[in-house]
Amino acid sequence: MGQPKTILKVVIPLLLGVGLVWYSLSKISLSTLVQYFKDADYAWILFGVFLGVLSHISRAYRWLFMAEPLGFTPKLPNSIMAVYSAYLINFTIPRAGEVARGTILSNYEGIPFDKGFGTIVAERIADTLMLLAVVLIAFVLEFEFIYQFFAAKFNGSVLIIGVVGLVLCGLLLLIWLRKSHSKFALKVKGFFLGLLEGALSIFKMKKKWAFIGHTLFIWVMYVLMFYVTTNALPELEHISLTPVLIGFILASFSIAATNGGIGSFPEAVVIAFSLFGIAEDPSRAFGWIMWSTQTLVIILLGGLSLLYLPIYNRKDRT
Repeated sequence: MGQPKTILKVVIPLLLGVGLVWYSLSKISLSTLVQYFKDADYAWILFGVFLGVLSHISRAYRWLFMAEPLGFTPKLPNSIMAVYSAYLINFTIPRAGEVARGTILSNYEGIPFDKGFGTIVAERIADTLMLLAVVLIAFVLEFEFIYQFFAAKFNGSVLIIGVVGLVLCGLLLLIWLRKSHSKFALKVKGFFLGLLEGALSIFKMKKKWAFIGHTLFIWVMYVLMFYVTTNALPELEHISLTPVLIGFILASFSIAATNGGIGSFPEAVVIAFSLFGIAEDPSRAFGWIMWSTQTLVIILLGGLSLLYLPIYNRKDRT
């Protein structure tokens, strides 16, 4: 039973990604896309890549604060290489990178897998909270636009009824989750309790402010990486922060939908930018430029990390 489920977890995202690649390339001619790549200002693209690398190094350094209470002092190079190896492995099997990262740290730093993996899960909880914070910021900044968008689709009374209905459904769901003992309810409760526990555990760390500072830095770099790369295309030079935030949010979710966001990333950008009247061709081209350059860096540095890890740690084993 377990093996077919594992195969489906690998095959379905891959097939979805291939289908979205075909769909995306059917919406823009290959010659047009290639021309966008040729005309792009690579100084901005390289700047975006640099910001992405900074965020990944900061992520690796942030993890050291989590290892310290466990009684370990891992080497930063091992942590950096573990992060890039994990990103690369996620392209093959979604979410397998976290397991691989825990295994790498166990092999080369002697940290028990369960403890190392637990710290990585706690990291993910912090990142989930940061993504939710970005969503909230985008909602606050563009509340009027969001309201007008839905008001144009529905009349005022229907919109009010819909909002009230959503609130009531949310309250009923909370009541049901609190009282239910079904497997689904227990899983959902466990997820939210894990989020809460993970968030609170951060404040119990010895270097909690350093951890929080790095977390903020990582996500500021993510958004800046997305924003500065838009300057690579003349059509997007004067784009405002709000479409960038919406595009970043949808693109972030798209990475979970397919292996590393293949196919889904460019289309998520198109959906976000089209809400603000930005043309599809430059939006789609930007999505492909952004995804392909970041993916190339991960393949290059992730591959080098996997090759260099045993060489770097050889002296410790002799």
